[in-house]
Amino acid sequence: MTLMFILNSNDSTPLYKQLYNQIRAHVLSGKLPANSRLPSVRDLAAELSTSRNTIEGAYQELYAEGYLYSKQRSGYFVSALQQDASPLAPPPPRQRGRQPAPATRYVYDFHPARLDPQSFPAPLWRKCFLDALRASTGDLTQYGEGQGDWRLRSLLQDYLERSRGVSCAPEQIVICPGLQQSLDIVAHLLQAQHMAVAVEDPGYHLPRAVFHNHGFNVVPVPVKPDGLDLAALRASGCSVVYVTPSHQLPLGYVMPVANRLQLIDWADSGGKQIIEDDYDSELRYLGKPIPSLQGLRPLGNIVYLGTFSKVLSPALRLSYLVLPQALLSAYRDRFRDYFPTVSLLEQRTMVQFMEQGHWERHVRRMRILYKKKHDLLLQVIARHFGPGVKVVGQGAGLHVVLQLPDGNPGEAEILRRASLEGIHLFPFSATCASGESAVTRLLVGFGGMNAVEIEQGVELLSRLCD
Repeated sequence: MTLMFILNSNDSTPLYKQLYNQIRAHVLSGKLPANSRLPSVRDLAAELSTSRNTIEGAYQELYAEGYLYSKQRSGYFVSALQQDASPLAPPPPRQRGRQPAPATRYVYDFHPARLDPQSFPAPLWRKCFLDALRASTGDLTQYGEGQGDWRLRSLLQDYLERSRGVSCAPEQIVICPGLQQSLDIVAHLLQAQHMAVAVEDPGYHLPRAVFHNHGFNVVPVPVKPDGLDLAALRASGCSVVYVTPSHQLPLGYVMPVANRLQLIDWADSGGKQIIEDDYDSELRYLGKPIPSLQGLRPLGNIVYLGTFSKVLSPALRLSYLVLPQALLSAYRDRFRDYFPTVSLLEQRTMVQFMEQGHWERHVRRMRILYKKKHDLLLQVIARHFGPGVKVVGQGAGLHVVLQLPDGNPGEAEILRRASLEGIHLFPFSATCASGESAVTRLLVGFGGMNAVEIEQGVELLSRLCD
């Protein structure tokens, strides 16, 4: 064998591992053919001026993984492997001290899903976490309930009934790690009987992607100031609809009760299904919270979706869905062998957080905090943009939509200019399923910025829109 091996004592990689990597690469590339004999441990140790333990360690690992075989008193030989058509490319050289590139940092982040950086109640959550850990030690050696912790589901049932008018039993609630998995479960349950799903246009892009990936025909249905266009829904031929009736995403429209009842009647005629996403129901700043669709017809064909992400933390990955009675048996048949997808300890921490009264106090604090930001945003928009801009969707949530007058540079150019100035804007066009509109709209979130940043960011943005 004429191949040369080089060991670098200045490299942080152990010497035996360096030798292992080089021999393995030569075997896979064919430079060391099958059945060729490797140098003895003693000879190679002398050649490389290293210890026999280094050589033996590399050989033993290669032997254990099947790259080499041994013959008694004859040494180590290269195993016969199935080679790829092209030689294995050597691994890129290791760059010591190189770190992953940091995430882009914006001076002004108008993303509609950002929360206040100081809003997470870390001391309270830490205390509840430790309380849950002490109380749950015996349960941490086994899997939890597939639908989620029973105490958390019971607390949610009580909270949803009081705050959103949702009428259900804990047995109907499933704890999930976010909207994506909630929709995934629903898509699995519906795909045997339904082929097409109607979605709001403009609307949230995630449901479109989830249902498309499950093979559904995704049909965009226009949104009007009173919510989803019900006439267009009836004409669509769809038997499933995804809606955000209490604060339409992204336009913020509220569906009036007359339309809600018509939508429920549509679902009840012919076994159709409503998926109600109540994503930021806690953050309403004008008037009383809008009751849920599900509460209007508890026995109707309505799947209710909710989340802790919009008020507490999106990083915790805690959400929930309420299944109608008609889908419970199908859920249990299909998912009975599944394990829970949310950490039991996180669920028990949320139980402590709710039982000790922190959750509802936190909701009240966040409603006050975000209302101040919301009102300030409207003031500075009026001051810097003037009467030519129309504000859509105010009064709830963590964003508004600005509809710009004619003569503006257009969304793509505004986003380009904004990026150069350190401004982050989520493109409104990403919410449009049927193509860009002739009207330029901007999604302006305010949750993640303080008062000074809102003032400065809006003033700068107004200049970029000229």
